Amino acid sequence: MFDLDKWQEIFSTISKNKMRTFLTGFSVAWGIFMLIILLGSGKGLQNAIDGQFREDAVNTIWFGAGTTSKAYKGMQPGRQVRFTDEDYEFVKDQIKGVDKISARYYMWGNRVISYKKEYGVFNIISVHPDYQDIETATLIEGRFINQIDIKKRRKVVTIGKPVKEALFKKGENPIGEFIKVNNVLFQVVGVFKDKNENDERRIYLPIATAQMISGGGNTIHNLTITSNLSAKESEQLEKNIKAEMAERHRFDKDDEQAIWMWNTIKEYKKFSNLFMGIQIFVTMIGAFTIIAGIVGVSNIMIIVVNERTKEIGIRKAIGASPASVIGMIIFEAVIITGTAGYIGLLAGIGLIELAGSLIPPNEVFSNPEVNFNVALIATGVLILAGTLAGLVPALRAAKIRPVLALRDE
Repeated sequence: MFDLDKWQEIFSTISKNKMRTFLTGFSVAWGIFMLIILLGSGKGLQNAIDGQFREDAVNTIWFGAGTTSKAYKGMQPGRQVRFTDEDYEFVKDQIKGVDKISARYYMWGNRVISYKKEYGVFNIISVHPDYQDIETATLIEGRFINQIDIKKRRKVVTIGKPVKEALFKKGENPIGEFIKVNNVLFQVVGVFKDKNENDERRIYLPIATAQMISGGGNTIHNLTITSNLSAKESEQLEKNIKAEMAERHRFDKDDEQAIWMWNTIKEYKKFSNLFMGIQIFVTMIGAFTIIAGIVGVSNIMIIVVNERTKEIGIRKAIGASPASVIGMIIFEAVIITGTAGYIGLLAGIGLIELAGSLIPPNEVFSNPEVNFNVALIATGVLILAGTLAGLVPALRAAKIRPVLALRDE
């Protein structure tokens, strides 16, 4: 039930000590404000890193051939390791834990792609069908490279959305049309889009076709696999692949230069653990700041109780129960902490939203935000904080004996 007298009494008490109330409330508001800013900024950093990983599948292992740096079984260092189609088939069929797999073969030299009078410079990459899932490319027209294209060495191509926009100016349907790649005609069978703008400026060819027209034989430049293993299990998979490749190509398995590997499963786990640690650290800082504010409010309420000892004694003398006295003090503490904390909460969210609108997403910082659940929890913390801040002074007030209070000057 709304009690106007109680509200008037609280505001009267607050108005008598404006500066003290302001400084007390400011410490609480500042704690909530800093907690929200730190959490929002941490989320912005995490979003940027997540964005970089999620442009491709986050469960991939990439590896490619390098140059030996150690002597091995009588062979001198400096040998060039060369991967072939047989390595692709071996990893696909013999290595356990592999889900999707694709080799890549690069066509060096002329990257000009043309259609009639239109042309542009784009990246030409030849792959296997599974590469669509590895790159998380989304088809918007037609289809991706398939296994029949590989087997029959078809001259077909799947192009990125920017490639379509550059070559097919008049809204023409590119599916079924022929474009020139290295002066060789390829039929467009699909159009895709990708979260990564650089990856969208690509055209994908069947790897066997690219090897044939460029004289690459059975050479491949690198391999990519996806796996549903945990980060720890993926490290063992990485070691198994390296050991098998070392055996097949006769180099020391501890030679870091003979084969390069990039395990996004492991790296993503590292970053996830890092940001989890940052969030915990930030939360602890905010919590301690809020606790400092609560202690300040509690101390102020103790002073308030001391100043109002006679008033409390009169209340109890005319029949006020200890519970009503406790409720009055706690309610006043909740009003101070709740109001100040809510102002800090709104200020923090407002600043985070402003930063998100002014700072364009980039590789370091992207879309800072505060989770709605965090805001709800913060609101609950404010109410609890106010209750705790007023509890000790309230219990102290409840123990005041009317006779002694009325003697107090």
